[in-house]
Order: sequence, then C-alpha cells, then structure tokens
Amino acid sequence: MAVSAKLVKELRDRTGLGMMECKKALAAVDGDVEKAIEELRKSSGMKAAKKAGRTAADGVVLAKIAEDGSYGVLVEVNSETDFAAREENFLSFAQAITDAAFAAKTTDVAAVMTAEMVATREALVQKIGENISLRRISLIEGECVGAYVHSNNRIAALVSVTGASQEVAKDVAMHISATNPRVVNKDDMPAAEVQKEKDIIMAQPDMASKPVEIAEKMVIGRIGKFLAENSLVEQPFVKNPEQKVGAMVKAAGGAVVSFARLEVGDGIEVEEVDFATEVAAQLKS
Repeated sequence: MAVSAKLVKELRDRTGLGMMECKKALAAVDGDVEKAIEELRKSSGMKAAKKAGRTAADGVVLAKIAEDGSYGVLVEVNSETDFAAREENFLSFAQAITDAAFAAKTTDVAAVMTAEMVATREALVQKIGENISLRRISLIEGECVGAYVHSNNRIAALVSVTGASQEVAKDVAMHISATNPRVVNKDDMPAAEVQKEKDIIMAQPDMASKPVEIAEKMVIGRIGKFLAENSLVEQPFVKNPEQKVGAMVKAAGGAVVSFARLEVGDGIEVEEVDFATEVAAQLKS
C-alpha cells in the first residue's frame, strides 16, 4: 500500500529514525505505526552503533536525597525523543543510574557508568532504537538538603539550607526550578558576568546621548536590577511574591547555602532540519 507522508512523519517523530527507514518500515506492515515500531525494535540491534552518534537532547532529570537530608543528587539521562523519555524501560534505567550516583555520592559520570550499566544502556539502545546517555550529575551536601522535581521530570533542583526544615528547603527548590536563578547572593555573581552586563547596558541606544555622570547612575541602577533578578535570595518567592526568598527562609530561622538546578537538554545544540527539505534531499540522493 502507499504510505502517506503523515504516517511517515508520525513514525519518525516517535522513533527519531530517518524518513526513508520509516517509510520502508511502514510499507512492510501496511501502514500500521505500532507494528512498524515493533519491527524496528526487533531489528534495532543492527543500528545501535550508528545511533550512538545522534544528538540525545530529550530525556529526564531525577533527584534523590538522603533520609536525614544530609545530601542529594540530581541526574540527567538523555534520549533523542520525548517518546523514548516516557518509555518504562528508559525510566527504570534512569532511576537505576540515579540510585547508583546516590549510593556512590559522586558527580563522576564515568564512575557511575560501570560495565554493568554500560551493558544495560546498550541493550536499551537496541530495544528502544535511540541514543541514550547519562549526561551529568549534581551533588549537594549540607545541614538540610531539599529537592523538587517538576511533574514532567524535565526540571529539578536541590538546595542546601541551614537552620530550617526540609519542607522549607523543598519550597526553595521548587522556586529554583521555576525561576532559574544564577547565584544565591548578589555578591556571588562572577565579576566577568557583571562586566558583560555593564557592556551590554552601555551599548544600548538610550545611553549614547546621556552625560557621563547620568550614564553611570543608570548603569548602577540597571546592574542592581540585574543582580536582584538573578540572585535567589533577592527574588520574590513564587508562593508569596510579596516576600523575597531570603526573607522567607530567614523567617523560618534559616539561610540558603547553595543550590543546583538541571533542565533536560539545557545547553545542547540540536540541528533543526525542515522535514520537507529533508524528504526532498533524501529522495534526490
């Protein structure tokens, strides 16, 4: 039977495979997408090595903290598509990686990817038909560590506080997940980042005609705003915008020490290819 472009695109979106491979798979099963996926998985062992070079920019971030709140880890495990990231076996692998990183209390990816883990990963690549990788691990230790994982497992945060409860720490971690601050306090902002922001401000059109002394005051004001917006303790708390995060924690008898935040695919460059252009190019070849 003739296979429609819509079916080809659906199978391609769900598996991350090439257009011609999807078209061939669909033609072999009379256009049944689910059967095509089954058959592709059966034959994926031959393609696992080829898929290892493909960009894995989707996936999940998971967290695990000690029962006594003394430390916690965040782990990002990547896949090529959201479809694979929701697959039961992929999630089980991601959890096993998280448990291993937690038990070893390490951020060393190589140390976590033991021979057994590597073998499990390779089998999963063959089963799912996508590149899968452990990208990074964050570790936070302290008097009281809290964690928050967004419901879609794409963003998670850890935070260490002193003098406050784990519930307060969890609230702060939720805030971090939502707002993505750069530093805990204004003074923690790297000098290079502050200078970069100053250069950007000075290059803005409204600064050109200003007298030097006025321009300097404007820079100071805008830098202050930049620092407040990007410093955790200066941000309005998401649950109560009338109160800053630092004030909220202080009212609970504590202070924020450090934090970590991971977002799936953050910083990974993915080449965007127009589907119609790709089809035309492959047909031409």
